[in-house]
Amino acid sequence: MELHNLKPAKGSIKSGKRIGRGEGSKRGGTSTRGHNGAKSRSGYSKKIGFEGGQQPLQRRVPKFGFTNPNRVEYNGVNIDTIQALVDNKKIKNKVDKQTLIDNGLVQKKDLVKILGRGELKSKLTISADAYSDSARLAIEKAGGSANILEK
Repeated sequence: MELHNLKPAKGSIKSGKRIGRGEGSKRGGTSTRGHNGAKSRSGYSKKIGFEGGQQPLQRRVPKFGFTNPNRVEYNGVNIDTIQALVDNKKIKNKVDKQTLIDNGLVQKKDLVKILGRGELKSKLTISADAYSDSARLAIEKAGGSANILEK
């Protein structure tokens, strides 16, 4: 069997209706389009969201809100997640961005913020872009250090 001699199974391909090929075909004349009107003409297409003249949804619903172009979005990693990695012997005493990437917690371009959910039992040196106050306290309480990465 080669690519050039592959064929679909017999009977699996149906040819489309040949519309508008004269009166003898039973589909000539109006070619299944009905009589007059825009829909019977070639090139007709209605606008996206057109509701037959009724005020369309995208114009009935008001605009609101604001998207701050200067927003800095962090990817949060909780302390209990880091402790689980220590328990599974995936990390020893140092946690940096590359360690988190290797364990699938963040992407390469993400900014990392350490959050304070859970309890940290291990003495760790953690490097991240930002920390919540509770996370910083928990890391220092466990005897570790929280270093902020330079941007």
